Amino acid sequence: MTDALHAHHALPTDKELVLKVIPMPADTNSNGDIFGGWVMAQVDLAGSVLPARLIQGRMATVAVNEFVFKQPVRVGDLLSFFAEITRVGTTSMTVQVEVYAERIRTQGRYAKVTEAKLTYVAIDENGRPRPIPKAAQE
Repeated sequence: MTDALHAHHALPTDKELVLKVIPMPADTNSNGDIFGGWVMAQVDLAGSVLPARLIQGRMATVAVNEFVFKQPVRVGDLLSFFAEITRVGTTSMTVQVEVYAERIRTQGRYAKVTEAKLTYVAIDENGRPRPIPKAAQE
């Protein structure tokens, strides 16, 4: 029987692969696992890829609506970040990000380690919200 910590997943086919990265020893916490803040920063980068295409200009992260650490991330894991825009508003958009780890010792098998929902807002040169181009809102 497989428990949640050792569950293997297929990579999503309904989201776009937006980032791949390998965490290194400098990214670890006192337990020897990858620091959660490092993972959060990578998720923020990955989450911004799709909105950047549509917002066409400056944008800012305005909310982390949900962030779930499902399993520890380890040094040497190959992390794959998949994203999907789930909502487009007048000035902001929400993105779902899922992170899968391909463990260094179990190549070809993936464990979902993190999932998050973030909201990005289009901003003008003064840092104020601005409308997202109409084509992106359709």
